[in-house]
Amino acid sequence: MMVGRLTASICVPFEEMTRLILIRHGRSTWNAAKRIQGQADPPLDGVGREQARRLADRLRGEEIAVLYASPLRRAQETAEIIGEALGVPVVPDERLKEHDAGDFTGLTWEQVTEQYPEVARRWAEDPWSLEIPGEEEDAVFRARVVAAFDDILAQHAEGTVGVVAHGGTLGAYLNHLIGLPTRFSPFRFANGSLSIVEVNPVRPRIVLLNDTCHLVGRFC
Repeated sequence: MMVGRLTASICVPFEEMTRLILIRHGRSTWNAAKRIQGQADPPLDGVGREQARRLADRLRGEEIAVLYASPLRRAQETAEIIGEALGVPVVPDERLKEHDAGDFTGLTWEQVTEQYPEVARRWAEDPWSLEIPGEEEDAVFRARVVAAFDDILAQHAEGTVGVVAHGGTLGAYLNHLIGLPTRFSPFRFANGSLSIVEVNPVRPRIVLLNDTCHLVGRFC
């Protein structure tokens, strides 16, 4: 009986469903240098632009109505490359920016451990209580990200839309979607990765997570 009910629940079709194509931007110059970016604005490097082109090829079968993007250059450039290849408009949204990393912005982790040894120690021992000097509050970050996605879903009750943003931004939204705490996300998103979420009136479904097969030449 339990199996029967579960199977029936899974198979229920929804008349209204939004398919969210979630894209982390291609590699930036700071990604390559292993620097913490936050809301700094480094551009894509050559690898990042190639990742965006491969993403565009991967997405040719998707009927994407619009691409919403963080206005930070690494996300905006990724969205523009994909949008131009697919003939899809790109709409910037300030609320999709990455979490502001405060005083850590621009540093490598080695520099963090040298300049902020106590903070680095607490990160390892008790990350839940950690506060980075000058950082954006987690609740503020999550609220703006969720508000952006809520507005996107309100405008697109069905169909497919793309969101080109950052690992922190996408993680914050998925945490919200499935009811996880704010502070840290278990989700990781590689540069140029593709994730897909179906949002319907009853419950969300994570269909694809951090897929990068298009970047390594594998059949997707």
